[in-house]
Amino acid sequence: MATSREVVPQLRPEHHHRDIQGGAARAAIFGVSDGLVSNVSLILGMAGAASTRPGIVRLAGLAGLIAGSVSMAAGEFISMRAQRELFERELDMERREIRRRPFVEQVELADIYESRGVEPETAMQLAGEMMRDPELALETHAREELGIDPRSLGSPLRAAVSSFVTFSLGALVPLLPWFFSRGTAATVASLVLAGLAAIGVGCLLARFTGRSRLFTASRQLAFSMVPAAITYGIGTAVGVGVT
Repeated sequence: MATSREVVPQLRPEHHHRDIQGGAARAAIFGVSDGLVSNVSLILGMAGAASTRPGIVRLAGLAGLIAGSVSMAAGEFISMRAQRELFERELDMERREIRRRPFVEQVELADIYESRGVEPETAMQLAGEMMRDPELALETHAREELGIDPRSLGSPLRAAVSSFVTFSLGALVPLLPWFFSRGTAATVASLVLAGLAAIGVGCLLARFTGRSRLFTASRQLAFSMVPAAITYGIGTAVGVGVT
């Protein structure tokens, strides 16, 4: 008969979670979605104004792709860099307080445990155990007080590269038909490709978040097609006299 010591490890659950704090996954999702939505709207707006002149539509689409991808990457890098520097500053302050006033920090940690229902004596003992190791103490205080993981502050460069690449891919989809066709055929092809891409992005997002595929894909499709229809209508109305 197996002993409890042999059985317990077999019953220990294994949880596999995605790393959602690094920033790259978020940047990738927003990048491809923004690239698709913004460029299909731009391309359809230009198509409404000058569908028989594919060179103009291609130029607008390429400009939107390049400008958008660089802007997204720069914005992602700057925002994540500022966030990381803020977190690092808070961690440095916490590290100094742990070194200078360890008992005060232990009491703070014990108060947090007490607020979650732990008995005062047990909370103080648990906080004391955490404070024995300075690195463990810092990690615990960062999680409990600041709500961050010191080992997962995110990579600004990785997020920027991910945003640049995925925005470019999303923006390229509705532009492709204009390299091979023009007029109504290219316009319809842009809409079809953008619609399929939007559904694909929605399905991937649903798989990532665990939400309904039908709802998420439909929402993504609406976010892509409605702006495109509006800009196409505006382009058709305003660009009647374009030559």
